[in-house]
Amino acid sequence: MKRTTIVAILLLTVSNLLSANSLEFEINQIESEWAIIYYTKNSSEQSTAYPKLLNKLHNTVKSHPKSNELKIWQAILIATNAAYESPFSALESIKKAKAILEKSISTDPHALDGAAFVTLGTLYYLTPGWPISFGNEYKAEQLLKTGVKLNPNSIDSNYFYADYLLTKDRESEAAKHFRLALNIPSRPAQQLADDELKKEASLALLKTERKLNSGKNRFLSLFSSASNN
Repeated sequence: MKRTTIVAILLLTVSNLLSANSLEFEINQIESEWAIIYYTKNSSEQSTAYPKLLNKLHNTVKSHPKSNELKIWQAILIATNAAYESPFSALESIKKAKAILEKSISTDPHALDGAAFVTLGTLYYLTPGWPISFGNEYKAEQLLKTGVKLNPNSIDSNYFYADYLLTKDRESEAAKHFRLALNIPSRPAQQLADDELKKEASLALLKTERKLNSGKNRFLSLFSSASNN
């Protein structure tokens, strides 16, 4: 092999590594900015900050058109920003986010450790069903379960699956996944986002356990009442 060919291969390899590192940095930046807006800004500030971040992300996606990771974050931002749009615009945004996530799953289901499944599953159980929109509880559970299967050590996948289970009055299963979310270490690069979600998981677990204990006490009281008769 010619020396010039070897040099060309080495340069290409280094270039690809630098590009990958740059992309990872940009993804972390987007997630960090989203977390700061979501957890530290008030509603008025969020309504102006999300469109700016979306515009920034749009330009980043154009620079990395093949990145499914960036497209997943694009869908997350579109869905998050929908809360500040008119009802009709919000439904259109949610549908757009759904289409992006479905395409990402078909292209690379493992991107961001299966985050597209978690996000899409969450949309399916939070969005109204037919004829208003595409909400579907069965599809939601299948997607969320897949998200946990692909990344069982994710705070997000366990938290959102637990949150879904609560809507189905499956408290014992929900408590299990809230506990799993709490026991997973926060990512150093995303300390704010992970710590805040773990706070939500802790509060949800406390309420869930109270409900479980309340049901248990009522059950035991039946035997207590029977023995006193």
